[in-house]
Amino acid sequence: MATIVNIDSFEWWADGLDHPECVAADADGNAYAGGEAGQIYRLSADGKFSEIASTGGFILGICLDADRNVYACDLKQHKVFRITQSGAVSEYSAGTKDQPMVTPNFPVFDSAGNLYVSDSGHWKKDTGCVYKISRDGVTSVWSTAPAKFANGMAMSADGKWLYVVLSVLPGVARIAINPDGSAGAMEEMVKLHGTVPDGLAFDCEGNLYISCYTPDVVYRLSPAGKLEEFARDPEHVTLSSPTNLAFCGEMLNKLVFASLGRWHLVRVEISPTGMKLNYPKV
Repeated sequence: MATIVNIDSFEWWADGLDHPECVAADADGNAYAGGEAGQIYRLSADGKFSEIASTGGFILGICLDADRNVYACDLKQHKVFRITQSGAVSEYSAGTKDQPMVTPNFPVFDSAGNLYVSDSGHWKKDTGCVYKISRDGVTSVWSTAPAKFANGMAMSADGKWLYVVLSVLPGVARIAINPDGSAGAMEEMVKLHGTVPDGLAFDCEGNLYISCYTPDVVYRLSPAGKLEEFARDPEHVTLSSPTNLAFCGEMLNKLVFASLGRWHLVRVEISPTGMKLNYPKV
């Protein structure tokens, strides 16, 4: 399989972070990341960063709302936290009374302000699920279909599908979002044998980028189902266990990768640019 982008084209953008697992952008394309001791980082255009808060846990996926509040999945605390720009940390959800969160992994907003959160469950125990947290704070178990270690997620542009990484499948599936907001059927989109997929991001043409924790490879899946190798790092240095990824910058033309295995974020300028995400007022 031919590789679309040579690894030498990637720019080392921000260095010195604490093993970042995640990266996300706000509505203006500004980047944020998390650390393995609970740090929430805010990054400037030149790659400089500051720590705005800490949950004291281990940050997995993050996303932002219209007010640039950060919603962070915390592996150690088994919760989703909301972090303001001033650094105030508050619990947003810990799951339900009957089913507390085990491994909250990645959050995604829909246009109405509902937050979908993947919970990976336990490795190879098929206990993953997706929670739905309404804008008034009520949490419910939305779907138990993505049981095989639900991981990174991405909402389709039309809001009709929630794409979910299943790291143990391994591959990517999607779940229909019914008109009433309930979960419909799940269907497998692609299997990636010999990998542990982790993160997802759409570009504006509907191509889906899939980053893998191992090996150090990123795939691109076209709307027609064509799978291509976007980038690969055989040296495990530039892309070092790439987990989450996000389109950043004012034009959303910088695809940024978090490398859990090291201390940096890298980026590459690509076209087509990223799909605009939902940033609701919550």
